[in-house]
Amino acid sequence: MRPVARIESSLTDRATAPKQGDEGAPPSRVVFAPEFTPAAADLRPGDRLVLLTWLHEADRDVQAVHPRGDRNRPSTGVFSTRSPDRPNPIGLHTVTVTAVEDGTLTVTGLEAIDGTPVLDVKPVLGEVAER
Repeated sequence: MRPVARIESSLTDRATAPKQGDEGAPPSRVVFAPEFTPAAADLRPGDRLVLLTWLHEADRDVQAVHPRGDRNRPSTGVFSTRSPDRPNPIGLHTVTVTAVEDGTLTVTGLEAIDGTPVLDVKPVLGEVAER
């Protein structure tokens, strides 16, 4: 796989980043590699997208965690959680585009830290009749 974009964010420390995008994530930028800007040409403000990212600072040996880092909760297999630490640390983020400029999207709802590679971008599907 090769990244199609990278995240630019004021979030630089994984430990202090929100656990989910709707928990106080600041606006972020999705900066496409030049060879992939044509693939992003039709994206517009207001679009809802799913970003697939590679959580590059994840621990790939982890198979169980205390959900949300809360040691009072029982240890749980990572496939039952949204933990970034997992065998294949693929992130899944639903975001809203607020601006588009020269191969860069500004988005809300993204908790990924600065430098996170983006593997793919897909639209959020509407109702069946709207597809």
